Amino acid sequence: MLGLEKKLTLYGFNNLTKTLSFNIYDVCYAKSEREQRDYIAYIDEQYNSERLTKILCDVTDKIGAQVLNISKQDYDPQGASVNILIAEEKLSPENIDESCNQGKYHIEQGNFVHAHLDKSHVTVHTFPEYHPDNSISTFRVDIDVSTCGEISPLNTLDYLIGSFDSDIITIDYRVRGFTRDVEGKKFYIDHDITSIQDYIDDSTLKKYDAIDVNVYQSNIFHTKMLIKEIELQNYLFNKDVYELPPKQRLEITNSLRKEMIEIFSGMNIY
Repeated sequence: MLGLEKKLTLYGFNNLTKTLSFNIYDVCYAKSEREQRDYIAYIDEQYNSERLTKILCDVTDKIGAQVLNISKQDYDPQGASVNILIAEEKLSPENIDESCNQGKYHIEQGNFVHAHLDKSHVTVHTFPEYHPDNSISTFRVDIDVSTCGEISPLNTLDYLIGSFDSDIITIDYRVRGFTRDVEGKKFYIDHDITSIQDYIDDSTLKKYDAIDVNVYQSNIFHTKMLIKEIELQNYLFNKDVYELPPKQRLEITNSLRKEMIEIFSGMNIY
């Protein structure tokens, strides 16, 4: 477990809550209304609730937790959500609430509402978006991983970044609460961290410009990442880059970069 090799000897169990909020944007050039609609339909199919559920189950496995309950939903006209309730340690079947869909009680998929809130959960929401007056379409994914106890979601970052086409990434990590050692001393964090970037592979970081905004005394860490290189073919939907004259290629590349900079900055600049 990253940063947790030297475990504290605690009185009772670990009361710390560690929350990772992972937000990515994928940007695409789709000029005509037909191309924009087709792009949204493509994204909606690529990242439907079934695939998102697999990604979150993989995240759960990577942090060493166990799935208790899964709720998923695809939306009309677009978008999807998945919510997974997890437990820190392996539970025997007789200790799992029978109303959970990983317990003895199974309900037909799609015919239930998941309203079980807990400190440990994994959620994802998708937001495909376009405007008919703008040739740039965007796809946003929000993922939250909240754990209590010893396990930390930080070691899932490389997997999450690789699971999506990530042009802009914002990551928040916060540790809440406190726990006590056997002598009663309070600990407000149980692992070393100076930056979220420390938990991202160097080969991944090289592809991005990254900045940190951290509040160390409150155990709040924030990282923003912007893709460095734009390979235009990767941003054209149903169109070959060589179909476009050089001047138009440059104009499209500049439009994509401006959109990315504004999203990265969180303000309208151009």
